[in-house]
Amino acid sequence: MKQLPVQHSVETLSTIVRGRVQGVGFRAATVRHAHQLKLGGWVRNTDDGDVQALFQGPHDAVDRMLSWLVQGPPGARVDEVSTEEIQTDRHYDRFEQI
Repeated sequence: MKQLPVQHSVETLSTIVRGRVQGVGFRAATVRHAHQLKLGGWVRNTDDGDVQALFQGPHDAVDRMLSWLVQGPPGARVDEVSTEEIQTDRHYDRFEQI
């Protein structure tokens, strides 16, 4: 595990996406979009039918990711996106589906 430098301008955000978000390519599309924005973190399905993700990167890139999550990929229906800022020393150097 890499640690963030003491002075960093990185935001880490935990999200839950609710709606029709499983079985529609949501996680794969999230990985592609996060890679385009050069974000670190991960995305996974939850047992209750939601998608959970953690995004880490500059505030503007995380903000653009959240704007994309509200729509999601074609075929998805996003009803709600909830977010929580996380305080962590952990540095995610890539974004992956887990």
